[in-house]
Amino acid sequence: MSPRRVVVTGLGALTPIGNSVSDYWEGLIGGKSGSAPITYFDTSDFKTKFACELKNFNVLDFIEKKESRRQDKFSQYATICSEEAINDSNLINSKIDSNKVGVIWGAGIGGIETFQNEMEYFFSNKKKPRFNPFFIPKLIADIAPGLISIKYGFKGPNFTTVSACASSSNAIIDGLNYIRLGYADVIIAGGSEAAVTCAGIGGFNAMHALSTRNHEPDKASRPFDNERDGFVLGEGGGCIILEDLNHAIKRNAKIYCELAGGGLSADAHHMTAPHPGGSGAKKVMENCLQDAQLNIDEVDHINMHGTSTPLGDIAETKAVLDVFKSNAYSININSTKSMTGHLLGAAGAIEAISCILSIKNNKIPPTINHFTKDKQIDSKLNFTFNKFQKRNVRVALSNTFGFGGHNACVIFKKFE
Repeated sequence: MSPRRVVVTGLGALTPIGNSVSDYWEGLIGGKSGSAPITYFDTSDFKTKFACELKNFNVLDFIEKKESRRQDKFSQYATICSEEAINDSNLINSKIDSNKVGVIWGAGIGGIETFQNEMEYFFSNKKKPRFNPFFIPKLIADIAPGLISIKYGFKGPNFTTVSACASSSNAIIDGLNYIRLGYADVIIAGGSEAAVTCAGIGGFNAMHALSTRNHEPDKASRPFDNERDGFVLGEGGGCIILEDLNHAIKRNAKIYCELAGGGLSADAHHMTAPHPGGSGAKKVMENCLQDAQLNIDEVDHINMHGTSTPLGDIAETKAVLDVFKSNAYSININSTKSMTGHLLGAAGAIEAISCILSIKNNKIPPTINHFTKDKQIDSKLNFTFNKFQKRNVRVALSNTFGFGGHNACVIFKKFE
């Protein structure tokens, strides 16, 4: 029996450039930067003083106060963006088997702010063990899909994927395969992250991973630019409703596109640095194309991992040229991290949503903040610099690579 086809029937987004899917897309097409000075804590002693925080966001607009205090920000973001996606899919108003609806959620870190706050209290109180009873439930990464399932009564597969910045792409791929194999009819897939904290900024600063362009934060995330100096930390979440095609047709669901395939690989090279030749990135794209049964000349758009780091952007570009050869020059490439910053475990989800909306609207969001060519990056490639481009997008691919050498790639195509 051939694997079941999987389609996308709902979307939800909570991002630094828009607190809903429509606002997120408007921000992407408008080339909006989400980077600004940090407001969550005093950055006086920090090397990096800016990030891509959520804007005009009040959790109490979405979650009752008592319940919100029982959740870390990352799980709040998960419940909020999943609600938008579930409403968009009209799933709750349809006749469904709750035992065949699962939640697979990605988080690279989980409740880092909860851990930070509890440790501050512990050490400031002479190490007396007075912990919040919600400390552990707020901290653990798997609480996000648990909370979503509890809210809606979804009793299918339920777990969290953790592979650093590839986490939510892993969640999408797991969702794809669980539906293909018949373990579920619907998977609520996505990811969320809330690492704009003292520990998050300080930790990444210690690794020299973050940009320190404090004098112009809105221009700090500049993938493929010669003056890039590190990534900009972002926060938020993204959710995609994955559904068996026949199940979606039977309930007359809106179909955005088809999730055609997913690929996985490992660099097996270094804890944090990519393989300089891009070997893992090359292999994951090849695996993804093979899984989707697509040829290299069928891809119209690639949303790159493109973090704005000196090594990563070069390695990924080399990999694209190795995989797609001369066809690479006809592909619209971009990095939406130039606008949203890097959402770590949520990056794959919000970037997949960008690809899905590019297919729906036939527009490619820009890679903003490009000013100076990097001689090590082939300038003949179309990086969609600084302004969106119109194009008939039939097939779109999204790359995500995580610390530890984890690589995940997903590919979407027009539903036909």
